[in-house]
Amino acid sequence: MIDIHLHGSFAHLRLARPPVNALNPALCLALAAAVDQAVTDGAHGILLSGGARVFSAGLDVPYLMSLGEDRAALGEAWQAFFAAARALAASPIPIAVAMEGHAPAGGCVLALCCDHRVMADAPIQIGLNETQVGLAVPEGVQALLRRTVGRRRAERMLLVGAMLEAREAHAIGMIDALATPGETEAAALAWLQSLEGLPRAPMLATRAMSRADMIDALAPDRLDIAQPLRDWWHPDTQQALRALLARLGKG
Repeated sequence: MIDIHLHGSFAHLRLARPPVNALNPALCLALAAAVDQAVTDGAHGILLSGGARVFSAGLDVPYLMSLGEDRAALGEAWQAFFAAARALAASPIPIAVAMEGHAPAGGCVLALCCDHRVMADAPIQIGLNETQVGLAVPEGVQALLRRTVGRRRAERMLLVGAMLEAREAHAIGMIDALATPGETEAAALAWLQSLEGLPRAPMLATRAMSRADMIDALAPDRLDIAQPLRDWWHPDTQQALRALLARLGKG
């Protein structure tokens, strides 16, 4: 589920679960393992990318709905998702993400966990649209957005599940760079390569200190996994999720 390539001292991890890289437990755990392996293998940085139309559509809602009343399996799915986010956030080496396509919900979360975000300068969107589909945004995820765009802006975006066009996301600092479609991976790789001219140990130490709050927000003892599980079976949530499945043609 992860295509792995090497670009010199950098590992390129491409999500490879067609058609939209929906985040089921297998993909999430494969991503976490691939990040850990890249570090073990001595990579100096990681390039993360996804599909041409959709970077990642977020959590695999049809799969989650298929679990029915199996609370243990649902809990394991959420744990796997946060394991992937935590692997990116806690990576001791820099990660640049290249997004050629849309990045809603969980796809946006993965991007927020990376150091540098490049998005195609195209009519594509990124955002945490959970409230639009009936889900409350976990506190750890809210913290990721707050540290990126500021508390008040994050509050307003989270409330309505705002999805931003690439240029608007770039204007508020949610995206670090825009690139010509088809060149996002090259642009993200160039950013990683630009770090090679810095004294490595001080750069990595500074990076670790600046990202400590994000790692703390996603720490297992800070995440209330029970919250999404409680919310999942609320009538409002179930109604919204069934409507989403109907729109996807999977109801």
